[in-house]
Amino acid sequence: MDFQSVTVRRCWFVSVTSAMVLGLPLLAQANVAFQYQDPAIAPEVASGYTEKPGWATERFAVAAANPLATDAGYQVLRAGGSAVDAAIAVQMVLTLVEPQSSGIGGGAFLMHYDGSDVTAFDGRETAPKAASESLLMDGEGESLAFMDAAASGLSVGVPGTVRMLELAHAKHGKLPWADLFAPAISLAEQGFEVSPRLATSLAGEDYLRDDPLASAFYYDENGEPLQAGHRLQNPALAAILREIAGHGSEALHEGSIAEDLVARVQSHERRPGAISLNDLASYEAKARDPLCNDWQAYRICGFPPPSSGHLTIMQILGTMEHLPAIDQPLVDGRPSDEWLHQFLEASRLSFADRGRYIADPDFVTPPGGDWSSMLDSDYLASRAELIGERSMGPDGAEPGNPGDLEVAWAVQPSQPEYGTSHISIIDEHGNALAMTTTIEAAFGSRILVDGGTGLAGGYLLNNELTDFSFLPLDADGTPIANRVEPGKRPRSSMSPTLVFDSDSGELIASLGSPGGAAIIHYTAKALVAMLDWGLDAQEALNLPHAITLGGPVVLEEGRFPDSTLQALNELGHDASEGELTSGLQAIERTDDGFFGGADPRREGVVMGE
Repeated sequence: MDFQSVTVRRCWFVSVTSAMVLGLPLLAQANVAFQYQDPAIAPEVASGYTEKPGWATERFAVAAANPLATDAGYQVLRAGGSAVDAAIAVQMVLTLVEPQSSGIGGGAFLMHYDGSDVTAFDGRETAPKAASESLLMDGEGESLAFMDAAASGLSVGVPGTVRMLELAHAKHGKLPWADLFAPAISLAEQGFEVSPRLATSLAGEDYLRDDPLASAFYYDENGEPLQAGHRLQNPALAAILREIAGHGSEALHEGSIAEDLVARVQSHERRPGAISLNDLASYEAKARDPLCNDWQAYRICGFPPPSSGHLTIMQILGTMEHLPAIDQPLVDGRPSDEWLHQFLEASRLSFADRGRYIADPDFVTPPGGDWSSMLDSDYLASRAELIGERSMGPDGAEPGNPGDLEVAWAVQPSQPEYGTSHISIIDEHGNALAMTTTIEAAFGSRILVDGGTGLAGGYLLNNELTDFSFLPLDADGTPIANRVEPGKRPRSSMSPTLVFDSDSGELIASLGSPGGAAIIHYTAKALVAMLDWGLDAQEALNLPHAITLGGPVVLEEGRFPDSTLQALNELGHDASEGELTSGLQAIERTDDGFFGGADPRREGVVMGE
């Protein structure tokens, strides 16, 4: 597909009622600012690596993980909507066309800038009030295998995405709430072409067929997954979105849709969950203060705990500032061996701190009583002194001591983290956002719910509770900060990021990525590439990846020369190659407006004017 020649039927200004767009009662809404038009877009090939040009715009820009979702946000912005308005439209379409990654059954973090202030809107899922520390353990006191827990009712957290978007819209929306659901409702009713990425995900999935509703919807009568290009309608999701459009988040958290969710979780055949109607009704989205820190000539603002993303990114970057400068950080368009060594060693140290200290701030106290203690320059300088010419090796990094603790925390054992999608938007009103949204693993808990409609399709529920530590205590009986507790939000790696000029305060960029714990590495490297190495947004996202979660190193398969793998192994990194499928989106300010990049490893595009 030629991204420079995408043809889209543009929206136009009209004066009609929401009832005409959404099929709601006539008195539900009036003065719709735009009428959604189904776009003539087919998603690109999702597997492998597809070169993208980057996109220059003048007035506004939206970047999302699927062209249909990007176009929905584009049409909202073109009609005068705000960045939050566009994000709502984008998320609802992603629920439909990229169900494996995010949706109304999951959670999200949204960083928002209104031209003067930055707010962190928290829509992270919570553990049910009936959840116990042993939720993810078997009868013998051992942790469950990851997929035994994930593909079950046990893993479902109380979803927060819709409540969070409603809170953000109340503060920063311009178009009526109901109008923003028109793109997803239209596509759900008229149908959309299954993208190559969704088809590939379905073909590689081992657990979704076990769910009767999902099996009937995403697979044919022979149990074969839907193929790319198949036109798929989702009437159940259309009906659910109509209810949310007309009645707000209450439609999802109370009444028949909520009752269906609870029934599906509590009646799971293998491992039922404890989520209740009261859990859904009492869920609260939160507006938190962001964490903003200076780095070089920039002010980088990210999400506070329960996200570990910003703190860990800034620990990596801050630690590297205390290391000897690398003369050539880029060689032949790739990070050099010397730079990678420093980056990976700083990552090891930062992930060690992450594993001990970071969890839901309503349940744990930060070291020294302030999360900024983990980013103190003297502390990071002391951490940098631990980095030598050779790697400290897998599991060689120990947590530091950035400040006194009220409670001693154990280090959380390493466990899988997956999933997610990212949205970046800058509107013509001076608003900007970075939103990372998730149902955790691909297809979440593998539970499809139809809202009690009895219609085909619906939306998938998250498996977010597997982001908690499966074990509540270490071998010595010391509690783990990120253990399961009733009402608690699991630690996340999501890293929606806004960048400003530290002197003028001018917005510089919005960016973020999916990718589980590797989100941190993907976003950190993109920041370095854009802000330090002078690459544009697309060039930065094109760079090959290298990660470590504290153990072995993984280099993106086929993207580095053999000499890099050999050099890192000679330094003791225990490096090998593997798939590192990020989904970075980034928009940066330019002299002429904006320039956006979309990850060549996924289906995303950027649109604007």
